[in-house]
Order: sequence, then structure tokens, then C-alpha cells
Amino acid sequence: MREGPDIARIASLVGDPARANMLSALMGGTALTATELALEAGVSLPTASSHLSKLMEGGLLTLASQGRHRYYGLAGPQVAGMIEAITGVAEAVGPRRVRPGPRDAAMRVARVCYDHLAGEQAVAMLDRFVDKRILMRDDNEIRLSPSAASHFAAIGIDVGAKPRRPVCRACLDWSVRRSHLAGMLGAAILDKILAEKWVRREKDSRAVIFSPPGKAAFERVFLS
Repeated sequence: MREGPDIARIASLVGDPARANMLSALMGGTALTATELALEAGVSLPTASSHLSKLMEGGLLTLASQGRHRYYGLAGPQVAGMIEAITGVAEAVGPRRVRPGPRDAAMRVARVCYDHLAGEQAVAMLDRFVDKRILMRDDNEIRLSPSAASHFAAIGIDVGAKPRRPVCRACLDWSVRRSHLAGMLGAAILDKILAEKWVRREKDSRAVIFSPPGKAAFERVFLS
């Protein structure tokens, strides 16, 4: 037996179709009940409970109780990053599951990736930050430039605190196949976009739809 991380165990947890659907449903950043996840996976509640127990034992999910309800969520940004990366590989080399309607196009433009913005708009935003030297990118590493703190403070985002997670992190975008911004800063930017009501969440989807004024505001603040 080889030493090191047990990749096969994690792969087997993610590789089951029902569990994969559950994990994908949680990429929207909203905690869901076992009943909701059973519907996402297309399985019965007892079968869903069995799958959820395995994902919990594997360290991929967290569980929170509120009253009589129990809510499942991804265990953290690292798990979300893994799901996004696997989705990118599946998009590039695997067969596609086709669903009718415009939802896929909306997902490509802008969507929630666990706790930060993903899609074409998010990739363009990171590119703009790098072009303006607000962020510095070295291969897959992203870090703040000396001017970053004052730039983000001007739009109400504090990057001076010392968070328990990375301030900036590259997350491979499955639809564009280039990186968007994750980490504490990526989450703070999504929080601002939602707080300003520049977007609305698509029902039963990770897609976010910019209103015309919201799109103009986003482009003025983050793309200009």
C-alpha cells in the first residue's frame, strides 16, 4: 500500500452519481436538508441518508441542526474547489448530461461557486484586477498588491484583517477553463454583489442574473 493521502477513498465518495448530484447541489452555498438532497439526487430518503452518512464520514460535509431540521453543507472551500475542478475535467473530456432551457447559458455568465462568484464575469474581474496591478498573479498563486487594501477599502471591503483562510485563491472555472477569484476576498465581493441587489438568484440553480443597472454597477466597480 502506498503512503500518503487516500485519493481512491475520496474519489469513490464523489464518483457515485447520487452523491455527485448532492455535492453539486451544495455548490450554491446554501445548506440543504436530507429531503431536499434526496430530490436533487433522484433517490429515496433512506438511500439519501445512507449517502449523506458516507459523505459525512469522509469529511466532505458538515451538519448543522436548527430546531427539528438538520442542514447539510460542504465542509469548506477546499471541498468546493475540488468539486469545481472535477466539473472542469468532466466538461473538458467527459460526456455531457443535457438539460433543456437557458439555465446552462446563465451558469456560464455568472454563478455561485460555494461562497464566491464564478463564470465569465468572475474570470473577467480577476483579469482586470491583475491588469490594474491590484492583485498579483504568479502561475496559480494570487496575492494582494501594495495598493490593494486602499482600493478595496474604497468600495467597502476590508482586506486588512487576518482571516483563518487565504485572502486570495485561484479557483479553476469549469465553464471558462481559467481561474476566477476565491478565498476571503472572493467571498466578500459576492457578499457585496448580493447586498447591493445587483443580481437575483435563479431558482433551483447556482446561476445569478444581473439586472441591467446591476450589470452596469458591477462593471463600473469591478471591471473598469
